[in-house]
Amino acid sequence: MILRDMQANPLQWTASPGLGVGLETTSSSPLPSFSQLSLGNLSGGTSVNSLKTRGLFLVKAMEGSRTASLNGHAGNADKNASLLSSVGNSTNILWHECSLNKNDRQKLLKQKGCVIWITGLSGSGKSTVACALGGGLYRRGKLSYILDGDNVRHGLNRDLSFKAEDRAENIRRIGEVAKLFADAGVICIASLISPYRRDRDACRAMLPAGDFIEVFMDVPLQVCEARDSKGLYKLARAGKIKGFTGIDDPYEPPLNCEIVLTHEGGVCASPCEMAEEVISYLEDKGFLEA
Repeated sequence: MILRDMQANPLQWTASPGLGVGLETTSSSPLPSFSQLSLGNLSGGTSVNSLKTRGLFLVKAMEGSRTASLNGHAGNADKNASLLSSVGNSTNILWHECSLNKNDRQKLLKQKGCVIWITGLSGSGKSTVACALGGGLYRRGKLSYILDGDNVRHGLNRDLSFKAEDRAENIRRIGEVAKLFADAGVICIASLISPYRRDRDACRAMLPAGDFIEVFMDVPLQVCEARDSKGLYKLARAGKIKGFTGIDDPYEPPLNCEIVLTHEGGVCASPCEMAEEVISYLEDKGFLEA
């Protein structure tokens, strides 16, 4: 129904059965209030006074609807308040679910998200193997991302030192980021010394069973020190670096890791051969298919 200009044609109405009230103005005159309008099957010639009376029902209905809506929102607020939680120093937070989940993303990528955690002494070849592994997966059409210990300290963890408590926080943060990558369906390769078992085990506990794959670079200290590509062992031996893993700070090798890449009899497999060993494990466990 169309209500034309109220000054020029105050009673000129048109109506169509089943349609609600509409209005159309042809001058700058003020529009009628809701009390002048009503819903229904009105016919031409309906008076404004009649609309005023019938419009009261519309206004009352709208007020009732608004009250019900507010009550509904209040009920939801009470429900949500009961679900609020505190995690660490964060209070009054609520986990927000999304209809798109990990399985959907894995189907899209045609792979399963997981974390490959490569641990070992400095100089054991962690970063080199990580890159070879990323390349091998890429050639198979699989998406991976490397979280290298030194690289992450250039940004996310630049505020952390190498003190024991900071090293623990360094591992925790990388574990949380790795978990997000895995949830996205990506094969996340974390490559860092991570010398303490409790910290590595805490990262394992963040993920579903089987999605954390610990790879131990079992390379003797003397071999790592002989390589010393960064010159860190030399500085540690000279006392210029304190708390260096393997020299004046302990390294705790894994007790129950999934993969051990060894250096036996002075012979070490090539990084690509080591990477292929990890890829074979992923294939056997079904991570390279959705």
